[in-house]
Amino acid sequence: MLAYQAPPNHRTFPPLIKAASSSLSPVSHLGKSLHAQVLKRGVSSDPFVQTSFLCMYAQQLGGLSDAHQVFEEMSEPCIVACNAMLDTFVKNGDLGSALWLFERMGVRDVVSWTTMVNGYGRNGWFAEAIQFFEKMMIDEDVMGRFVNPNEATFVSVLSSCANCNGAGALYQGKQVHGFIIKNEMELTVFMGTALIDLYGKMGCLGYAMKVFSRMAVKEVCTLNSMISSLALNGKEFQAIEMFEKMKIEGLCPNEVTFVAVLSACARAKLVNLGLELFRSMFRDFGIFPRMEHYGCVVDLLGRAGLLREATEFINAMPFEPDSSVLGAILGACKVHGSAELANKVGRRLLDSWPRHCGQYVLLSTIYAGAEMWDRAAALRKAMVEAGIQKVPAYSMID
Repeated sequence: MLAYQAPPNHRTFPPLIKAASSSLSPVSHLGKSLHAQVLKRGVSSDPFVQTSFLCMYAQQLGGLSDAHQVFEEMSEPCIVACNAMLDTFVKNGDLGSALWLFERMGVRDVVSWTTMVNGYGRNGWFAEAIQFFEKMMIDEDVMGRFVNPNEATFVSVLSSCANCNGAGALYQGKQVHGFIIKNEMELTVFMGTALIDLYGKMGCLGYAMKVFSRMAVKEVCTLNSMISSLALNGKEFQAIEMFEKMKIEGLCPNEVTFVAVLSACARAKLVNLGLELFRSMFRDFGIFPRMEHYGCVVDLLGRAGLLREATEFINAMPFEPDSSVLGAILGACKVHGSAELANKVGRRLLDSWPRHCGQYVLLSTIYAGAEMWDRAAALRKAMVEAGIQKVPAYSMID
């Protein structure tokens, strides 16, 4: 177009910007080039061009400052622009700015509300995500049916319910499930999977199995959630059976599948099967094991009392073990009374993660169990001097 000296205008750039956002090439390079052209052609103040750039920068990793600059230049940002800015804020963990913008939006749609609910959840503020959903459901636009929660809204809040340790999370999850049933909404793959995950983590395996059986379509993510739920609730052999059935039906397991089935093997102490499944990941499915998979195998060997094998497995890992891997073998040391190995692993943990109270408490308990009172006391003293406090435990009835 430029070669033929046909000057682009404000209608030329939005589809080009959208194409740049979808391109496999680096967005920053293409986006900056287009932005330069927009400034050169004098169409940078066009609201459609501005919104297109904002949406593009919102998809870009680390694009918060560019997106915010474009947003600030908009005299009257539309709801699409506001939602894109909200999404950029929450993706970058700036929930304060997201909430400030949300509260000042003259018009909010389901995307606005869902972005906030999902934003709190993805940043680990699960209770706040649930509270924001509750706020949404009593908003006058939602009560008046001008705005209706959709699949993404329900999946977001159910995920927060599943991961929230606070009281009432299961109750709220059941309320969401009841709303879905009452309004005769289709139980989609993602909504059903989120419900299975919720009920499985909350110990309500019967509910999880009912949801699973009523789902018309089941994807790999659905099977993953059900396998994990079975493993978490003492049905390890059923979990492994479902994994085998999954392969027979032609569904290809992924990384999450192997975390679930390896966890089932660890809980059932099926060492040989677990090791064979671990080896099959790359051999049969081309999946490179990640830290979570190595952690599952260490847990598998540790639960079976094979501490020497677990140590050798850790030493042979292609990358440095993280706290979850070392924590798994430290927990096994406590169960099997290996104070000597616990001392080595514990010191390694404390050197790498010195502010984690759980490691101090567990290692101190191991020392006390082995009647190493001086070491236990010294560790407790070190906690006090470092200002590290044990997080108090609590019980709840939901």
